[in-house]
Amino acid sequence: MASIKDDTLKSVKWTSVEKFALQGMHFVMGIIMARLLSPSDYGTVGMLSIFLAISSTFIDSGFGNALTRKLDRTEVDYSTIFFFNVFVAIAFYLTLFLIAPWVADFFKLPILCPILRVQAISLILNSFIQVQITKLIVNLDFKALATRSLLASGLSGVIGIFLAYKGFGVWALVYQGLLSTIITVFFIVFYCRWIPLFVFSKRSFIELGSYGGKLLASSLLHTIYMQLTTIIIGRYFSAKDLGYYKRGTSYAELPVNTFNSIIGRVAFPIMAKLQNDDNHLLSVYRKYICTASLLIFWGCMFLAANAKPLIIILITEKWAPAIIYLQLYAFCIMFRHINSINLTLLQVKGRSDLFLRLEIFKKTISIAMLFASIPFGVIGICISRILYAQIAIIFNTYYTGKNYGIGYFTQIKDFSVYFIYSFLACLPAYIFNYFDKSLYWGLGFGLISCPVLYYLLISKDTYFLGIKQIVIDKINNLTSK
Repeated sequence: MASIKDDTLKSVKWTSVEKFALQGMHFVMGIIMARLLSPSDYGTVGMLSIFLAISSTFIDSGFGNALTRKLDRTEVDYSTIFFFNVFVAIAFYLTLFLIAPWVADFFKLPILCPILRVQAISLILNSFIQVQITKLIVNLDFKALATRSLLASGLSGVIGIFLAYKGFGVWALVYQGLLSTIITVFFIVFYCRWIPLFVFSKRSFIELGSYGGKLLASSLLHTIYMQLTTIIIGRYFSAKDLGYYKRGTSYAELPVNTFNSIIGRVAFPIMAKLQNDDNHLLSVYRKYICTASLLIFWGCMFLAANAKPLIIILITEKWAPAIIYLQLYAFCIMFRHINSINLTLLQVKGRSDLFLRLEIFKKTISIAMLFASIPFGVIGICISRILYAQIAIIFNTYYTGKNYGIGYFTQIKDFSVYFIYSFLACLPAYIFNYFDKSLYWGLGFGLISCPVLYYLLISKDTYFLGIKQIVIDKINNLTSK
């Protein structure tokens, strides 16, 4: 128990450093870039995200999780997956290079052809370090991963801002992303100094593929659904509409990506160690859900309540249409951690077959809902995703309830209190911002009332007290030194 707790705290510490610093960096740099660039610039780049996301899903093919879960992994396993990643990445780059003109014709934007050909270079570069990153995760070396992310994002962000200031427009975003990948590759290669064996084991590939293959199919369905929204908005509406949607949803994702990535990255390797101890595993699993809910629900509610002053003050009136997308998407994405942790449990227990079955059912429903929402505009699409988030929870908790006795209603009882407290804490700020025209007064009121009210509501909560004590202990350790 102590070892798992120590591993979790150590991993969370460095992952938290990475994610909080990274999100803060992205937030500040994103504000500057949004002021320099137009909504159409962001929408143009966003149209291509599905092609890169699908390619990346195939390149990984679930082998990263398969390696992490396997307790007796060998250098032959690592080397086999390394060569598979590189081969598939090259194949997908060549494919995207050839179909780039067709993509540009589909969206009726000629500039997408050269942009896709440049962006896709990152697929090949990333394929050379996927195994090394998996090795770092297996070894819980999140300090190295944090250093990698901060270095790459910081340097590429500064250069991206410079290019945007110099009038490069959409290319500032393209070069920023490519440079971030290049810096990441150099750091990981230099840090790990791992050289693969010149071997490809058919036995290893089949063994890992039997688990990873189902995850690939599941991830592919999820990726297509997540990116399909971008294609629909870009195709049926406009690059500007897509830019507003992407900017609003990116702000809504800030607390979710920060806390969920901390919990998610740490949860899988930690829970994998407990895969043969059900009681301990389920205890850790429920703690992860409650702790993440305590943080994420409030973060999303805070952004939704203060969306108007935040967007207009930070990135100017030209981005005002993004306000409603931020508010709606916050109520969709705030439940993502519940879905992901439930699915993580199935992966840890080796039930990638159930994982795939769930994805097929869910994505069939979700894609039908998405297309049905097109006549209602981008707002209708956002509402369909809110409804789907609740349907996904029902599906994802089915097998955890059936197999482990922690089903839908049990989990609602665990996390609903944090939803209610967050809603009550942020409601006054939303009302104030809705009726008051003074942006600065509204933002000031929200910055004070939301955290104060939330603290008063959860001050005696067990998980909050646990987090509070950990923070106090860390501060005391630092001051004592």
